[in-house]
Amino acid sequence: MIGSLRLALRLGAFTLFLVAIAILALALRAGDALTGRKLDRTPWAGRCFRGACRCLNLRIRCHGPAPVENVLVVSNHVSWCDIPILGGLAPVRFLSKAEVAEWPLIGWLARQAGTLFIRRGGGEARTVRSAITAALAGGESVLLFPEGTTSAGLTVLPFHGLLLGAAREANMLIQPATICYRRNGRPDPVAPFVGDDTFHNHLTRFLRNPASRVDVLFHEPIANIGALTSSELARQLQETVQEGLRRLQAGELDALPVRTGDAPGLSRLQ
Repeated sequence: MIGSLRLALRLGAFTLFLVAIAILALALRAGDALTGRKLDRTPWAGRCFRGACRCLNLRIRCHGPAPVENVLVVSNHVSWCDIPILGGLAPVRFLSKAEVAEWPLIGWLARQAGTLFIRRGGGEARTVRSAITAALAGGESVLLFPEGTTSAGLTVLPFHGLLLGAAREANMLIQPATICYRRNGRPDPVAPFVGDDTFHNHLTRFLRNPASRVDVLFHEPIANIGALTSSELARQLQETVQEGLRRLQAGELDALPVRTGDAPGLSRLQ
């Protein structure tokens, strides 16, 4: 009974929020037409991502320095929730699987936010890498998930190195990040979006359950990428993110002092 009521309230709020975002996106497009130039979506995207996290009742704690200059951010990948969480913490463009572009409303909104899409097995990696390089060189940060798929959040899968070359080509830093979902001090079994699960089923299951705690650890950027091969760089980044996941799962950062973050539900840690 409690779960059904929780689901009804949260699903209603999330639906209304998506409608509001769609109206905002249409207003911004109208503004583009009236001014003859594309309006900056960055501040609006951050607000929308943080609003989505509130609707999803995510309790987010951020550790370490979030990106302040344009960098290539790489993170482990657990759920579609990773995108609003990380997008609410840093102004980044995302690289997402092509299937997301076809999701009702969500896909359309992702396109409006400038998401780059890649089709797995479609031979598009080099073209997408060029697009990432251009975005980085143009002053934007890009976030990608080098595992290439989501995982159960218990470990970090091997990183693929091809797209990481965009940072070298744009002469930019790479900043690794680790995301960890927990319930009652243990890895969250509800948050992972894996296998043949559908967005609708996962969203329903996620909203029916109590709030999930999410820790995001931003590691120090890596500057000497030119001295590493793609495979060496991928392995070093994967090991850094894996060690961050171990620390978060063990609760090693839980006792650090907390200061209020940029949005309700967000705590930023030193």
